[in-house]
Amino acid sequence: MFPRRTLRWPITLGVVMIVLLVALTVGWVLLSVAGAFTDAQRAGLYWVLLSVGSIVLIFVLVGTVLYLSLSIKAINLNRRQSNFIDSVTHELKSPIASLKLYLQTLNRHATSAEEQQQFYVGMLEDVERLDALINHLLDAARLEKVPLEAEIEDVPLLTMLQETAASVALRYRVPRETVQVEGEPCIVRAQRADLEMIFRNLIDNAIKYGGSPPAVRISVALGGDDRALVRIADNGAGIAPSMRRNIFGRFERLGLELERSKPGIGLGLHIVRTLTHRLKGKVRIRDNDQGTGTVFEVSLPAEKDPIETQSPVTIPHPPVAPDNSHLSQTNN
Repeated sequence: MFPRRTLRWPITLGVVMIVLLVALTVGWVLLSVAGAFTDAQRAGLYWVLLSVGSIVLIFVLVGTVLYLSLSIKAINLNRRQSNFIDSVTHELKSPIASLKLYLQTLNRHATSAEEQQQFYVGMLEDVERLDALINHLLDAARLEKVPLEAEIEDVPLLTMLQETAASVALRYRVPRETVQVEGEPCIVRAQRADLEMIFRNLIDNAIKYGGSPPAVRISVALGGDDRALVRIADNGAGIAPSMRRNIFGRFERLGLELERSKPGIGLGLHIVRTLTHRLKGKVRIRDNDQGTGTVFEVSLPAEKDPIETQSPVTIPHPPVAPDNSHLSQTNN
């Protein structure tokens, strides 16, 4: 799951730096004993050793900078690994503990039909949370697999967004009207699963980090440069500009892992950025100009849909759980 790194490059860099330091030391020693030579010899040796020593010193400084960069990357990797372990442990332990409690209660105590129904709803949500966690890990593991040409197809973007929005709303048990989708019909040539992963994660985040109640607006605009711009706006608290570059990193989440109120392992936006770049697109974050919240903009190569009108996707409103305020939601 973490990037595989070899130790050959750091070890080679360390050996080269040691050799350069030894050569630099020997050169300065020779320069100090140059007094035994004649003035002409001393001057020639002085300038040769000074030139070589300066070049070696530059290489040593460059090596030091590279080593510092590698050290910073190692520290960040260790921090992300720690966050990953904490978040995955929490994401696995919480639903399992909840399922265990439900089953113990059903096994040891007499419960009414209404209470049993509430327990079944809660257990189903815990299973869905575990299923979503496993799917995110599998999605991240498949990022390095480049789709075959036979898997590429013409995907109607607007229809796919409507279906994905309805699916996410159903999973969160919020009214379908929570996510509004509008815009121009267009075609994106890609693997459908990749597009669904991109926008499922973004819509999921928009609902999860939105206001109370959440309100998500999705618009699709086809520009003259044969690119589709998809804007996903929420009504949440927003993201500080200084933190926007970090959130696309693998297992990167803002703040301390054990102090967060929202579940997650920090894979969703990493998947979004990786797949968007694979499709030769761009993703960026903007402030919501219509109030509080965040706007994610995804630009993808696209073309006008030859079918001018598309039938809207009709999916029944999801049932509302009797009482699921104590239950965690699926996360990225």
